[in-house]
Amino acid sequence: MSEGPTTTTIIAAPLPPLPIPSKTRAHPHPAHTHCLLHLAFCCVALRPSERFGPIGTMGRRPARCYRFHKKKPYIKSRYLRGVPDSKIRIFDGGNKRADVGLYPCVVHMVSDEKEQISSEAMEAARVACNKYMLKNAGKDTYHIRVRMHPYHVLRMSKMLSCAGADRLSQGMRHSFGKPAGKVARIEIGQVMISVRCKDVHQHHAIEALRRAKFKFPGRQKILKSNKWGFTEWDREEYVRRRLDGTLIADGVGVKYVAQHGPLGKKPGT
Repeated sequence: MSEGPTTTTIIAAPLPPLPIPSKTRAHPHPAHTHCLLHLAFCCVALRPSERFGPIGTMGRRPARCYRFHKKKPYIKSRYLRGVPDSKIRIFDGGNKRADVGLYPCVVHMVSDEKEQISSEAMEAARVACNKYMLKNAGKDTYHIRVRMHPYHVLRMSKMLSCAGADRLSQGMRHSFGKPAGKVARIEIGQVMISVRCKDVHQHHAIEALRRAKFKFPGRQKILKSNKWGFTEWDREEYVRRRLDGTLIADGVGVKYVAQHGPLGKKPGT
């Protein structure tokens, strides 16, 4: 009988453990010293983003850090590159293509403070307001418009908070900061969000804006406007001018027909 091929098993001998320095030894073992020096060299040679992970993974600062106006607005430019996109991308919700004559009632949320509103808060308020109107008033029975836009860029000068950070960080040198987000600069009396709907859904619009208020810092007021929809004309004057032809519909707004020009284009001729 022929015997099959024989296999040889090689068992690697375990490496000898590093000797543990005794309590009476004045200096550690040379092997331990080599490991410690190598670790320290790696920590110092790497950049902060490589030692502690990418800088972008750091959590956002609270909104109270950027609530008030400081200095002048600073927008995205060639001096401030790599600005993150705004969280709010949609500024109109509901039946945004509805004719101007369909929704006569309009309710506004007006700011009562001079402050900065982050794009994250604006998106949260838009979602809360749209969800309440969709559930209670119904689909295609309203039009929501966010009237503020985040153009001001926030900057954050990242500081190390680990052991030995004073040896590694730059302090206030080159402290211009990296872009961290976008905010909208709001003035007192500025309209933040507007909702136009029919008169039967007025109370729903007021409640929707009241719930959206909780997404913003500071104080806001909810006001019922006497204007017709998103136009600048009062209700009585709007109806009168639409009848005599001095106002013509133009999407969600109206156009004013002046009393000058060719005779054939004047209203009433």
